[in-house]
Amino acid sequence: MSTKPLGPFVLPESVKVGRSDVTAVTDVRNDLVALVREYGTLYDWAERQPQPRALRGRAPVYVAPLPSSGVPVVVRHVWHGGVLAPLTGDRFRRPTRAPIEMMQSAALRAAGIPTTDVIGFARYAAGPGLVRVDVVTRYLEETADLGMVLAGLSGEMDGERALTATQCLLLQLARSGVTHPDLNVKNILVRVAGNGEAKPSPVPLGAMANIATHATPNTSASAALEALVIDVDVIDWAPARPPRNTMERNLARLVRSLRKWRTQFGYDLTEQRITHFRDATLALVEA
Repeated sequence: MSTKPLGPFVLPESVKVGRSDVTAVTDVRNDLVALVREYGTLYDWAERQPQPRALRGRAPVYVAPLPSSGVPVVVRHVWHGGVLAPLTGDRFRRPTRAPIEMMQSAALRAAGIPTTDVIGFARYAAGPGLVRVDVVTRYLEETADLGMVLAGLSGEMDGERALTATQCLLLQLARSGVTHPDLNVKNILVRVAGNGEAKPSPVPLGAMANIATHATPNTSASAALEALVIDVDVIDWAPARPPRNTMERNLARLVRSLRKWRTQFGYDLTEQRITHFRDATLALVEA
């Protein structure tokens, strides 16, 4: 599988800190280097900070403002997944996938595809040729993954508007030839778009009639939502691929996840609604 970035992007220069190295954009580099010098790892610093909200991936994920710049960041420690995870743990061969994730994040955003802003990473020596890794992204307030929204665990964001935002994201991915082999409900973040005003939709007006929305006008619950794709180190970019083919691949993975999530949490998303979502979204590439 190709992980070629969507466009040219040069990683910032790495800074050595003992047996570790830090790679980061300019506005947070000094902060990250200083934290590794003082605490040993970015994760060790972050877990000591007061947490505004609980976040969790394969392990706890921490949110904190950087000491000097004040930039709010999310710090996660990277772990292997899959059946071999108990054996491989958190040690990776250099250079790891962190540089790819940072490049893909920048390239996707440059292409107008919503994703989180990966602004740095740190690698720590963990044996011959092996490292442990922390990845840093800019913190986005009031986000929830699609699974949480559909399960009714995200406050005022409702499932129908989240599915509409997801359709817009899927169309953007299809038009750019971007497939995500693990596009599940946890790898799509949802948030209120901008300051609550609706952003221009990439979906043609005629096609939008196929998307059911039940938001009430003039309420905070009716604000337009935006969907972002995350865990982008695994994406495959093939701009020459027909948009319908890209859409089919992404939809197939997401629909499997919607069904699995429904089984696990029992949220009110019928098979008929999932089928309608799939068919209406696929039709967008033909609109």
